Amino acid sequence: MKKNDDGYKLAANNKKARHDYFIEETLEAGIVLTGTEIKSVREGKVSIKESFARVDNGEVWLYGMNISPYKQGNRFNVDPLRPRKLLLHKKEIRKLIGKVTLQGLTLVPLKIYINHKGLAKVELAVARGKKNYDKRDTMAKRDADRKIDRAVKNWR
Repeated sequence: MKKNDDGYKLAANNKKARHDYFIEETLEAGIVLTGTEIKSVREGKVSIKESFARVDNGEVWLYGMNISPYKQGNRFNVDPLRPRKLLLHKKEIRKLIGKVTLQGLTLVPLKIYINHKGLAKVELAVARGKKNYDKRDTMAKRDADRKIDRAVKNWR
């Protein structure tokens, strides 16, 4: 893992989320992990490509996150795809419940990182799904911006 300018080490990044969703709001959440899981996260052996979060009984759970078993973990390793609890304040959870149920938004993890205190954190996004034409518009806009940047660079 590489240390970032902000003082944290990025363990996993979900690039596909920004392609498939409009990001409305982001928030930071702690994550409950076992001892062998945190060691695998520190090694960067985690994938959040197909993961999502859901609010169940007033708690936020992260589903589909794959943490590879730790090599020296033997019998202490747990199921790599088990649901993991996210740590948020009750006020934040109530706010998420309102957005997810009333507005029909989705909770998507954007990245997992180790902060400067050594704790694993998840950047969670409240997002709205994109349609195929939205994705094409985004790609066309990005290509046009690149062409403009190239033209300005060559003009100088």
